[in-house]
Amino acid sequence: MDKEKIIKAGKIAGEVKKYARTIIKKGVPLIEIADKIDNKIKELGAKTGFPVNLSINEVAAHYTPTADDKTLAHGLLKVDVGISIDGWIADTAFSLDLEDNEENKKLIQASQEAVDNAIKIVKSGVTTGEIGKVVQETIESHGFTPVVNLSGHEIKQFEIHAGLTIPNINNKSKDKLSSNSLYAIEPFATSGQGKIYNGADSNIYQIVEDKNTRSSTAREILKFIKQEYYTLPFCSRWIVRKFGAKARFGLHELEKQGIIHHFKQLIEFSGKNVSQAEHTVLIDDKGKVIITTLEDF
Repeated sequence: MDKEKIIKAGKIAGEVKKYARTIIKKGVPLIEIADKIDNKIKELGAKTGFPVNLSINEVAAHYTPTADDKTLAHGLLKVDVGISIDGWIADTAFSLDLEDNEENKKLIQASQEAVDNAIKIVKSGVTTGEIGKVVQETIESHGFTPVVNLSGHEIKQFEIHAGLTIPNINNKSKDKLSSNSLYAIEPFATSGQGKIYNGADSNIYQIVEDKNTRSSTAREILKFIKQEYYTLPFCSRWIVRKFGAKARFGLHELEKQGIIHHFKQLIEFSGKNVSQAEHTVLIDDKGKVIITTLEDF
């Protein structure tokens, strides 16, 4: 584990998050927001750990705009950003109320307090069930429901979801956090049922099996994906801008052959708004907890 690179990724994540808050306003096209965030990450000397998620209202996660997306920012917007330094990833998210809506503001407070309270108990040896208990109790104290089938996760180099999952409910899991490990704590709060289902396509992909394909277009695109993103998620707009009109055909072929997976939007079952907050935490070999965001350095 490269602590120096993890901390660098965390600092850049904090700067990008701070920058994102300055450019996001109601009515701004999501594609404009995504492009500016992508450019800011490059400007700061990093790569994207995954495409920025810009998920609105009942869409809890997994939406990024297409190259010709017309969606405008509105409602309760979740901004989920991943920063990669040589595959070491800082994963962080926040929510914005773009409607001056009291319930949205309370939902945001609930998920933010949940991640803050969970981080307080993070250390080597604490169980994931204990973390879930804190998240659940915090969100429920605000009168809301945690999303039970979304969770935080362990992070490894070039693996955004690896090893342990960190529940948002008290599932009584005895799995323990360990030293020299990296974890994303990621509460979601809702006024709805607290369950999500797979909706429409998200425009986010990931290689799941590296195998041959007969299509020359698909081979060309796959070669680029492997070189540029390795095992990390990527999105359609990046491929369309690189390869033009043939990009969609190539992605379709790769998906059809099971080489890449196309993620679905994650939607709250009852159609109610969802808020999200997230920090990445490093437990180093001295047992010290380091939160990889700008505010903590």
